[in-house]
Amino acid sequence: MKGSVRARAPLRLGLAGGGTDVSPFCDQHGGYVLNAAIDKYAYAMLDPLPEGRIEMVAADQNQSHAGAAVAELELTEPLRLHKGVYNRIVRDFRGGEPLPVRLTTFSEAPAGSGLGSSSTLVVAIIKAFVEYLNLPLGEYEIARLAYQIERIDVGLAGGRQDQYSATFGGFNFMEFYADERVVVNPLRIKNWILTELEASLVLYFTGVSRQSAAIIDEQRKNVEAKSQTSLDASFALKREAVSMKESILKGDFDALAESMRSGWLWKKQLASQITNPQIDETYETACRHGALAGKVSGAGGGGFMFFLVEPRRRVDVMRALQALGGQVGGCHFSKHGTEGWKL
Repeated sequence: MKGSVRARAPLRLGLAGGGTDVSPFCDQHGGYVLNAAIDKYAYAMLDPLPEGRIEMVAADQNQSHAGAAVAELELTEPLRLHKGVYNRIVRDFRGGEPLPVRLTTFSEAPAGSGLGSSSTLVVAIIKAFVEYLNLPLGEYEIARLAYQIERIDVGLAGGRQDQYSATFGGFNFMEFYADERVVVNPLRIKNWILTELEASLVLYFTGVSRQSAAIIDEQRKNVEAKSQTSLDASFALKREAVSMKESILKGDFDALAESMRSGWLWKKQLASQITNPQIDETYETACRHGALAGKVSGAGGGGFMFFLVEPRRRVDVMRALQALGGQVGGCHFSKHGTEGWKL
């Protein structure tokens, strides 16, 4: 029997341009996103099982599936994403021959966190299978397969950036076009700028967003209906992604704060549920205590917010946010994308 395999993929902060990677906008006009992988991860582990059995366990969700190893599992809850990956691997790379394995996963951020946790989990699971079966898949192929499984096979609404960030890692400026064409541009950022940025960021978890699919659906409908507000906001977010990329590469933190403030105002124009009274209160509290700018990471409606803070005021902001009752912390950037290893 084969040995055991492990894999992990990093979660991400969506810094600018999020929402422009959602169809149909990116198909018609092209989308630009600036994001960064961070040191929080989703993990996937594969262990061989005796012929004829399959087990799947999401340890952090307390969910599991066990049964016969068949060519195609029904995409029902629980663990639709796990089953979706298994189905594609068996269909595309094993000619329909079932695979007797135990798949165990956990993530360091909950689904609905706004850090791309669902897509990152899919990437980690694919990477585990790539390692287990020695599949000849490069980064673009892994990310594209993850996108197809999550968005098309399983049918979960969302954009395209998360799968690519989790696969490539690092700080990237990404371009999204029609026919699933994606260009990932890794940014060479000076170390002092990255270090200053880490010292300037505060993350705040407001609680799980239940609205992300509904928000993305509304965004999509707004673009299809040619809503001028939504289109203007999307084009503005593309511009902000470019200007934020430039300010980060130059280490211009004043311009970065200005870009983030503007990006948050535009993002709120994309759909009605992106913000709510709790998010607005959190933003105002952080700014009152020294935050220069901030936004929601991901679709909105909850999940993680992050704030750009003058490092001398960082502890003040963290204390003020702590008093609101959510989880407060920082983060470090992750240079590495998804990784797999055999035991």
